[in-house]
Order: sequence, then C-alpha cells, then structure tokens
Amino acid sequence: MDAIATITNTLQDKIGATVVEIADRSDLHKHHQGRMNAPAGSGHYDAVIVATGFAGKTMMQQHRMVYDALADQMQTTIHALSLKTYSPEQWQQNQSANHINLD
Repeated sequence: MDAIATITNTLQDKIGATVVEIADRSDLHKHHQGRMNAPAGSGHYDAVIVATGFAGKTMMQQHRMVYDALADQMQTTIHALSLKTYSPEQWQQNQSANHINLD
C-alpha cells in the first residue's frame, strides 16, 4: 500500500474521516536540508480532512486529533504535513462559498 493510501486508511479508521484529499508535495522539497535528513521514504503532504469528530472543536484540537492518529507515521512515512480540517458543516459551507455558478 502506498503512503497516501496508508494515511487515508488510518484517518478513516482512527478519526472517522469522511473526506480525505492528500497531495504529495515531496518533489517541491527534495533539496531542502531538513528533507535530506528525513527518514528514507518519508514525504511532504498537503491534506484536506473532514470528520464529524471535528464538530465543536478548535482548529488546534482538530489538528491534534490528526497528528495523534498519524503518530506512528510521523516517524516514518510523513516528514511534513500541511492540514486543512473541517467538520461536515464547515466543509459544506466551504464548498458552497467556493461554488461558481456558470449559468
């Protein structure tokens, strides 16, 4: 299983994520000093995560939930992780706000 699939499955299993969108940005960081010292096979990822468990929580609490769920992978698979987290209600509002009507 590749890293993105592993991260996705972990977030679905551990925090009940209903939407997980992950982009591998490792190629943009391959020459950074910190990246060169990272564990082999680890990467830089951008992630959008939606989970019902995020409702009523601050962004910091939501991010902590993600980092707790991915703790094992943060030592091996993930070198850096950029997060955008939403409750289903926040996600729906975000999608509505970004909807472009072409009519």
